[in-house]
Amino acid sequence: MTKFAVTHVGSLPRSQEVVDFIFARERGEDYDGADFDACMARNVAATVARQKEAGVDVVSDGETSKISYATYVKDRYTGFSGDSPRNAPADLKMFPGFLERLANDGGTPKYARPMCTGEVRSKGQGELQKDIDNLKAGMAAAGVERGFMNAASPGVISLFLQNQHYPDREAYLAALADAMRDEYETITSAGLDLQLDCPDLALSRHMLFTDLSDDEFLKVAEMHVEALNHALANVPQDRVRVHICWGNYEGPHCCDIDMAKVFPILMKAKARYLLFETSNPRHAHEWTVFRDRRADIPDDRVLVPGVVDTTTNFVEHPELVAERLTRFGGIVGADRVMAGTDCGFGTFAGFGAVDPDIAYAKLATLSEGAALARDCA
Repeated sequence: MTKFAVTHVGSLPRSQEVVDFIFARERGEDYDGADFDACMARNVAATVARQKEAGVDVVSDGETSKISYATYVKDRYTGFSGDSPRNAPADLKMFPGFLERLANDGGTPKYARPMCTGEVRSKGQGELQKDIDNLKAGMAAAGVERGFMNAASPGVISLFLQNQHYPDREAYLAALADAMRDEYETITSAGLDLQLDCPDLALSRHMLFTDLSDDEFLKVAEMHVEALNHALANVPQDRVRVHICWGNYEGPHCCDIDMAKVFPILMKAKARYLLFETSNPRHAHEWTVFRDRRADIPDDRVLVPGVVDTTTNFVEHPELVAERLTRFGGIVGADRVMAGTDCGFGTFAGFGAVDPDIAYAKLATLSEGAALARDCA
């Protein structure tokens, strides 16, 4: 029987020790670089070990050293400075009382989102190489054979670090694609899979492009995928994962664009593994999009549905996980489905709706459900 391999979207809860170091760097405070590096290495090893214990087959470094999955680029690339105004998603604006409650309860993470104010160029891959070395060392210690590393897509960088330098969005995306190319190639050359985080293909519809029609937004999203594919020109497709989502937050999500509309664009991404939300109650029904458009899913794609949620502290029953997985196994075959999570559990350093221990309990139930789904396949 085919075993459903288990993975997740990437970010995991960081220890307080890690968070303190990251925010010392974020605030420009003095800290010991050697101590910082030792802390990251130690915590990545622990994070990999906990993933192995939970039954995860394809592990990550938990994005341990990064302030967030997108804005970390400000520390590794030139051209970013200052800060930018926050723009809440449209669904939260519809319910201002709930938005205020989130803000008052600390539900809105606070970190710098600088603007692009100059030419975007890499400062070198030194920090990335440390992340790679830490992950590979952790994998070796835990006896894990396969790992992946997250990287920001050109589109998501343009969403969170908006342009004040390049003449237009297309030029900015082109510059980002050229700048990020080496990062992508460095990750895969190290023997790791590359995951591109692309919430810009869905979340940005109700966050940044609310003034556009759906059709107009889809043209923007297509431009984002073209820039991404350009950056991946030298990266083997079978080493690439792409993650799409509508925002990793508990909220109404009633302004989300339908999966049916972004589906064709997702299929154009140069990626073998497609990660997407299916536990989010606003999108749980959309497994039928994949069923009804089976002919439009290229034969070389592997579907990685999010079969556990990452915004609540419910621990899903393994039988529910298995049920969700077998739906997709029935569409493309069990050998082309992996068990995943809706989003990350530590999208922003020091912020997460899910208790750290419960996050790993969710990964354990993910593994249990994948085993049940194998038996049903």
